[in-house]
Amino acid sequence: MAKEETMPSESEWLVMEVLWDGTAPLTSTEIIRRIQKSRSMSDKTVRVLINRLCQKQMIDYAIDKNDARVYHYFAVKSREECLREKSRKFIDSYFSGNSANALAALIQSKPLTEEQIRQLEQILENSRESERP
Repeated sequence: MAKEETMPSESEWLVMEVLWDGTAPLTSTEIIRRIQKSRSMSDKTVRVLINRLCQKQMIDYAIDKNDARVYHYFAVKSREECLREKSRKFIDSYFSGNSANALAALIQSKPLTEEQIRQLEQILENSRESERP
């Protein structure tokens, strides 16, 4: 039996971005309006995405105190958690789990600015320090 996917798809990621960017839980109508500001997506499609994310336990909801037909959705997993997991899956899928090869491929795909190089050097140094006993 295939393992059920627990990460958001590209389309579901749009819903997650809306929830991560919000300061409070949002209703499906609020999520739909925010997505439709930048994308052409039907109300029904967004509702399907919300339902899938609930099934994957990526988001959850609270029922409105004044109207039981209204749900307020919020992210269960943080953006950082999802990015880490997506990165791990990407490295496993395309680089046989070899982080160094993945990093090299990404770095070589586009020229870096001096500032980006300094940032990478700092990340590598922090990684080196965290590995020391």
